[in-house]
Amino acid sequence: MTKSTRVQSIDILKGVVMVLMALDHTRDYFHYDSFLFSPEDPEQSSLPIFFTRWITHFCAPAFSLLAGMSAYMVSKRKTKKQLSQFLVKRGIWLIFIELTIVNFAWYFDITFSSPGLFVIWALGVSMIALAGLIYLPRNYILVFSCVLIFGHNLLDTVHYDGSIFWAILHEYHSFDLGNGYDFEPAYPLIPWVAVMSFGYYLGDFYNTSFDAQKRKRIFNILGTSAIALFIILRFTNIYGNLVPWTTYDSISKDLISFFNPAKYPPSLTYLLMTLGVTFIFLANTEKLKGRLTEFFKTFGRVPFFYYIIHIYLIHVLALIYAELSGFGWEVMILKNWMTETPALKGYGLNLGLVYLVWISIIIILYPICKKFDQYKQNNKDKWWLSYL
Repeated sequence: MTKSTRVQSIDILKGVVMVLMALDHTRDYFHYDSFLFSPEDPEQSSLPIFFTRWITHFCAPAFSLLAGMSAYMVSKRKTKKQLSQFLVKRGIWLIFIELTIVNFAWYFDITFSSPGLFVIWALGVSMIALAGLIYLPRNYILVFSCVLIFGHNLLDTVHYDGSIFWAILHEYHSFDLGNGYDFEPAYPLIPWVAVMSFGYYLGDFYNTSFDAQKRKRIFNILGTSAIALFIILRFTNIYGNLVPWTTYDSISKDLISFFNPAKYPPSLTYLLMTLGVTFIFLANTEKLKGRLTEFFKTFGRVPFFYYIIHIYLIHVLALIYAELSGFGWEVMILKNWMTETPALKGYGLNLGLVYLVWISIIIILYPICKKFDQYKQNNKDKWWLSYL
C-alpha cells in the first residue's frame, strides 16, 4: 500500500512493538540479573524486572497477527495465485534470513554451532502455510484459526521424547547435536500459523467499504472478551496453559505467577492476554495524530529492516561494554545464550541503566530507519527493497 493509504493504527502498533522488542533484547545483553535468574521466576524476580520482560510478550503475537492483515491487504492488488507465490517466496526468504543473518547476529559465532528457530522463522513458515490457506473460503480460515488457537493445548500431554519434528511443531525442547553443536526450535509452530491466518481473516475489516465505527466496536469487543477469558482461565487453571499459576507469600510474587502464561509454545492464555490488548490498541488508535505517533510509525513502516539492524547494534554495543568493563570483548562471541556462559557472571548493568541504554539505542536507530523509509518511498520501482 502506498504511504497515503496505509492503515495508521497498524503502522503505529508495529512501531510500538518494535521499540518494546528492543527493550527485551537490551535486557538480554546488558542486565546484570539476566545472567543469574529468569525475570519470570517469582521466587527471585521483582515486579520491575518482570514487567520489563512481560511488556515485550506482546511483540510476537502482534507481529504474526499484523503480518496476516498485511497479507490480506496485498491480496487486494494481486490474484490468489500471485499472492500465494508472493507468500511462499517471502516465507522462504524469512527462513533463510533466520538461519543466517539473524542467527549470526545473536551469537557472532562464525561456526553457527547454536542454530535456533526464532520469531522470524515462525513468521516465514506461517506465510508458507498461509499461501495454501488463502484458497479456502474466508469462514473456513476463521474456523481453522480458532480450532488451532483454542485447541492446541489439548496436545500438551502428547510427548515424543527426542523428536525434533514434534519440538518444531508444538513441544519446546533444545537438542544437543554433539561435537559442540546444539539446536533450539524456540518458536513451535502451533499455533503461530493460526494467529497469522486469523489476521488474514480480519484484514477484510479494513476494506474501505467496512464502517470504521463498526470495526472499532468489534475490535474492542474482541479485545475485552479475550482479556476476560484470559483472567477466567488463568484464575481457575482449568485449561490453556502448561504451567498453572500458584499463590505465594506476597502479592508481587502472585502477580508474577499469574501474568506469566507459557510462551514456548504460546499457550491459549498467553495469546488471549497479548492479542486482547492488541485488538484494543488497534480499535482506538486509528485517528491518533502527533509527533509521537509519527515517531512510532517510522519504525512501523520498516519493521524487518529495523529488526535486523537492532540486534546487530545491541550486540556490538554489548561487545564494547564487555571490553570496557574488563570482561573482554571475546566473552560476547557466544557459543550459547548468555545465561549459559560462566565467563559472564558478574557482567552487566542495573535495570535503570539498562533502560537508558535502550532509549539510546532507539535514538540511534530512529534517523537510520527514517532515512530508509524515505528511500523506500522514493524508489518503489526497486523490487528488492520489498525484501527489506
